[in-house]
Amino acid sequence: MINPMIGMPQGAEWLVILVIVVLVFGAAKLPDLARSSGQALRIFKDETKNLRDGDDDDTKTAEQREIETRNEVRSETPGETSGEVLRERRDDTTA
Repeated sequence: MINPMIGMPQGAEWLVILVIVVLVFGAAKLPDLARSSGQALRIFKDETKNLRDGDDDDTKTAEQREIETRNEVRSETPGETSGEVLRERRDDTTA
């Protein structure tokens, strides 16, 4: 059985939550917070739609396409290196 004390906030609880949010973030930061949340939600919706459609080439940026073509060229020529030096990062805490 579900405890009746635990549930969705009702009218007065939403007001208390709103006051706490305004106190924590400040009234000047709330529009920026809402804008960034909206952009993140829009990006998330676009990405999930692209996953369902399987057609993600239309929404890729120029940088993403350039990186993919570079990776394809590297995979086609396994014997050659592009002059990049790969260095291993070592952690001093392990032997």
